[in-house]
Amino acid sequence: MTVTETTTTRTDTCAGPPRPDRRPDGQDSYTISEVAAFTGLTAHTLRWYERIGLMPHIDRSHTGQRRYSNRDLDWLDLVGKLRLTGMPVADMVRYAEMVRAGDHTYGERYALLETTRRDVLARIAELQDTLAVLDRKIAFYGDAGHALASERPR
Repeated sequence: MTVTETTTTRTDTCAGPPRPDRRPDGQDSYTISEVAAFTGLTAHTLRWYERIGLMPHIDRSHTGQRRYSNRDLDWLDLVGKLRLTGMPVADMVRYAEMVRAGDHTYGERYALLETTRRDVLARIAELQDTLAVLDRKIAFYGDAGHALASERPR
């Protein structure tokens, strides 16, 4: 029995896993207003993302209207996640530039994402500590409220 080894080239798709069809008909071309509705971002923000280099080149229709693809929506999903991490916009733009620069930037991308991950874990730990304090206070007031209620004459 022989074992055949195959190598596959991994490509950074610039986003998380692709979502299933965005629309029931599976269309892959969206106007800026449709993307705003899908993402909750304003058209102004989408144009700003493009202007600062956070968005890749957006195709245009024959009339010059922006046409976003599902891949663009996947990228916006990633940008949204990076925003939730607290990553500064400048770092997001730097990440986008590295993605566009090619595979030789994998190490730099890795380092940037690792740093962001450490920051997120530190924030999660802080929030867990805060949650523990809230839970103690809630338990205290819950117990105190029950004690007061049982002392009241009926």
